Amino acid sequence: MSAKPIRWVMTGAGMPLVPTEFDTAALAPNEVVVEIAGCGVCQSDLDHYYDGVCTKHELPLALGHEISGHVVDAGADALWYTDRAVVIPALIPCGRCEACLRGRAEICQDRKMPGNDMHGGFATHITVPVHGLCVVDERRMAALGIDLADLSVIADGVTRAYHAVVRAGVRKKDLVVVHGLDDVGGYAAQIATALGGIVVALDEDDDRLAAIRSAGVALALNSAQMAPHDVKSEIEAFAARRSLPRSGWIVLECSGTRAGHETAYGLIDHGATLVIVGSAADKVDIRLSDATAYDARVIGSWGCPPELYPAALELVMNGRVRICQFAEKHPLREINRVFEAAHAAALKRHAVLVPEL
Repeated sequence: MSAKPIRWVMTGAGMPLVPTEFDTAALAPNEVVVEIAGCGVCQSDLDHYYDGVCTKHELPLALGHEISGHVVDAGADALWYTDRAVVIPALIPCGRCEACLRGRAEICQDRKMPGNDMHGGFATHITVPVHGLCVVDERRMAALGIDLADLSVIADGVTRAYHAVVRAGVRKKDLVVVHGLDDVGGYAAQIATALGGIVVALDEDDDRLAAIRSAGVALALNSAQMAPHDVKSEIEAFAARRSLPRSGWIVLECSGTRAGHETAYGLIDHGATLVIVGSAADKVDIRLSDATAYDARVIGSWGCPPELYPAALELVMNGRVRICQFAEKHPLREINRVFEAAHAAALKRHAVLVPEL
């Protein structure tokens, strides 16, 4: 490294992020240093951490957990990764605990999250454990006109959506309703479509609805212009026109709002599956016994185990899930402007911050 690495650190809730030089520490045998190509801005970076929720690592701390880059240094047990392009899991499990060993790495209690448990990806470099790194074929990536920074959104936006769709058990010809198309929801709608689902997308933003229509969803509705019962009636009419089942719908709630949770819960019917992907801070007014009356499933979906990352990446690499038209790159030095724009809901696409190396 010709110049010292730089990370943009949070020093207090809502305070401007500050660039700080640092030295990479001596590597453990199972660690690597990644030169960051891009780091996506997730809403949780703002809502959960920047706006005042305590991080596990003391401040100052670099946020950011959607990271892609090149391995530039490796510990003794990780030399195979040297010079490879990788996507870093947003949640890095330990790989040894009871949850990891039974295939539930997403609930590992010893997991490490960049930008929370450790310094994150709003930086030029990051040191991470090697467990779960997802290797990228750069030749295929270049052939698609995608650069490595674009693939940073795999690390949470795409994989969290993929995990939710897999947990829901989406199959060919299932009617899938995706509520909320900001980042994760937009990817969820595409993934469910790619896996054969007939997708109805709901959002309050006409630009996002237009973008998801171009990505191939079957129906896109502006839920802000409809009462909740009218939304359900419209979907029922659509299902009838397409000769789709009137029961067994799959509903993915990705908006992370109280209204979104209540609307999504109101869509459950006989044999439905509701997956809560977006987190809402407000309490929600629902009647849980509806799930009993309809013999429905309500599932919470958190993160994504690293073993699912290659399959999610493959959907992007084979062109079935688009990311470039739903994301846009900004220089890392403009991080404070980007955060302000995100707070003002002025970003129309998933922001990716790119260091000037």
